[in-house]
Amino acid sequence: MIGLSVAVGRFIEALFWAILRVAGTVAVAAVAAALVLTVIFILIRRWRRKRRRV
Repeated sequence: MIGLSVAVGRFIEALFWAILRVAGTVAVAAVAAALVLTVIFILIRRWRRKRRRV
């Protein structure tokens, strides 16, 4: 009975860490996407300003 309890505990722990790993990956991907979109937005604004002046 103790062995089963240990097995269930290890399964729950592995599941917990897997969920945290996926959540961390999604969070990093979202932050990276936001940074890329911000840089693209800034570059497009600069490009439009230069075209208006000419």
